[in-house]
Amino acid sequence: MRKLASIKYIDKLEPIEGADKIELAHVGGWKVIVAKNVEHEVGDAVVYCEIDSFLPIEPEFEFLRKSSFKRLADGKEGFRLKTIKLRGQISQGLIIPLSDAISVMKRRNGSVFYEQLEEGQDVSEALGIIKYDPPLPANLGGEVKRYFPGFLRKTDEERIQNLTKEYEKWKSEDRDFYFTEKLDGSSSTFYIKDGEFGVCSRNLELKESEDNTFWKVARDLDLENKLKSLLFKVN
Repeated sequence: MRKLASIKYIDKLEPIEGADKIELAHVGGWKVIVAKNVEHEVGDAVVYCEIDSFLPIEPEFEFLRKSSFKRLADGKEGFRLKTIKLRGQISQGLIIPLSDAISVMKRRNGSVFYEQLEEGQDVSEALGIIKYDPPLPANLGGEVKRYFPGFLRKTDEERIQNLTKEYEKWKSEDRDFYFTEKLDGSSSTFYIKDGEFGVCSRNLELKESEDNTFWKVARDLDLENKLKSLLFKVN
């Protein structure tokens, strides 16, 4: 499960050229623009929220309203985080002072004890943070056949920015690695099982239709015949 909001420590702060009111904070492998008047310091415990986080309406998050307010299809309102560029500097995610985060958690969860927060701890649910999924166009969503089949596995890989300490340790152990690159787009899975060809989006299996984008890709690339040919070769 992806940790949208987790406890991290500020590893480094550095100035941004030509900027008097903002600076650059490093948390793990992420770089985030922060306001100087918050007076962050290296070693501070904070809550780091990844891009695509959808933060609830809370007083501590109101500074995001002008740039990030969204209303979801179900009417839920909040603030969507995305990559930004300011003064030539890329910023990915949001750093919340731990005191502000604890105030939100206590307000949302009542008298819950949060004094023993640990580095890496997932606090997404406690803060009411969910993943922002942009609405799919009708021709991309398609007609649902069933939920994502249980015999398939999804490719959920952790981002290297969240594994900087582990990565340094693994390098010293002379491990083998494979690299993948995260790209914007729509996750899809195509399968052959018991002679049946199936087409899936990230979370659903889709019925075949002429205007569905996933099925168009399958037909354009002749994936059914290619999978059947591969199945024959490898048994």
